[in-house]
Amino acid sequence: MGARRPARARARARAWAELLRLPALFTVPGDVLAGAAATSARVNSRTLLAIGSSLCLYEAGMALNDWADRTEDAAERPHRPIPSGRVRPAEALTAACALTAAGLTLAARAGRPALAVAAPLATTVWAYDLALKHTPAGPLAMAAARGLDLLLGAAATTGRAREAIPSAALLGTHTLAVTTVSRQETRNGSPLPPLAALAATALLTRLITPRLPAGRGTAAAFGLPGTTASGPIDSDLSDLSPRTTPATAQAARRRPPETPVGAAASRTAPGILRGLRTVPADPPLLRGTSATTRGLPATPATATLATALRISTAALRTTLSAAYAATVVRPYFHAVLNPSPPLTQRAVGSGIRATIPLQAALAARSGARTGALLVAALAPLGRKFARKVSVT
Repeated sequence: MGARRPARARARARAWAELLRLPALFTVPGDVLAGAAATSARVNSRTLLAIGSSLCLYEAGMALNDWADRTEDAAERPHRPIPSGRVRPAEALTAACALTAAGLTLAARAGRPALAVAAPLATTVWAYDLALKHTPAGPLAMAAARGLDLLLGAAATTGRAREAIPSAALLGTHTLAVTTVSRQETRNGSPLPPLAALAATALLTRLITPRLPAGRGTAAAFGLPGTTASGPIDSDLSDLSPRTTPATAQAARRRPPETPVGAAASRTAPGILRGLRTVPADPPLLRGTSATTRGLPATPATATLATALRISTAALRTTLSAAYAATVVRPYFHAVLNPSPPLTQRAVGSGIRATIPLQAALAARSGARTGALLVAALAPLGRKFARKVSVT
């Protein structure tokens, strides 16, 4: 009798892990961290509260999803926790309500701006699960939820969310593609949704990958004799740190005091990309290392060091962008060739896991290298636990 009790407890815990799709939790903190990075602010206690709020609201959506789909799952997925009898419907609904309340409470502790984003986020989650999921607006609602989750990080960290809208739009586009594919994961469907997801992945990869200078190699990037460092890689990253040279230092001394050097540079620097490719005017690229170049005399050595830091951030962005594309391209392509339920489910699972390198790339795009690495470190953990519990 005593031996059966631990076995039942383990079975019960596994049932709830399946209901809440626990491995998918690793895709959540990156939303908030990418949003905080977009504001060029350091992570603070309010950011951590926002992460807790996001985790609760995400799991509330998971529990509510299975409660709302219990009749459909009884026919198409009888192994799910509710139709198999391992979790009672009332328990799932109670968990969804409790987690929603916890998420809103944590958001309120993070401040009014965070609660102002968390409230519509919770509303979107409940509307999707109860009414919108099987309508044409379903994928848009899910994309809006992911975008709001990223904005939650920005609002909690600084009280401002507008700066994070471009990153939220990119993350929402990825979520829209994955959700559209997921609508046919229990039946033979059309190859068009995974094909559209492939196109969206190519577009997103293009937007988050820094452009390298055409016809200029590493020597140009480091401003060696006979070259310049004004190619696209600098135009994409020119505002990541002060590009101080003797010439710019002399120009700064001649500039009237009422005109800030950084402001003038941001108005005149060529090639600063607009729209979704725009990065913050002073992103936190050099958090923890800003003293390396800032405040030092203008010398070729400090200029070279600042450029090296820009190059390393560009390399990190390129690596994360490649990881994002590599995670989903093959599963999407297989689903295009054969949109059967097993291959479609595999494509959806890959799309969910690809959220992590995308979040990391967005953080790096805003200059938060440490945050990007922390988010990227969640990917192997998510893969490990996904082997035990499905994320779909």
